Amino acid sequence: MAEPRYRTVAADLILVEPLDIFTAVFHRPSGITHLLSEPAPQIMEALIPAPLTLAALVQFLTQHFDLDAADAATTLQARLDELEAVGLVDRL
Repeated sequence: MAEPRYRTVAADLILVEPLDIFTAVFHRPSGITHLLSEPAPQIMEALIPAPLTLAALVQFLTQHFDLDAADAATTLQARLDELEAVGLVDRL
């Protein structure tokens, strides 16, 4: 079975606004505004150009952000699961 890929939902479904240390994301279908902290906004941003596997996402984020590679996969999988649960990320 192939490793799942993740993508940020379509741009027309969300409205994103940086707010100091948080990022507010309004999810139009649910009418809910989510306040995200790092690394959730960075995850969503990394998934915009193309869907990525967890391994590819870990590689990208550890190269571009101060993220400990040893704990990255576990941390990012938990954030992906949370983002998917609230409708901000899709699993393919």
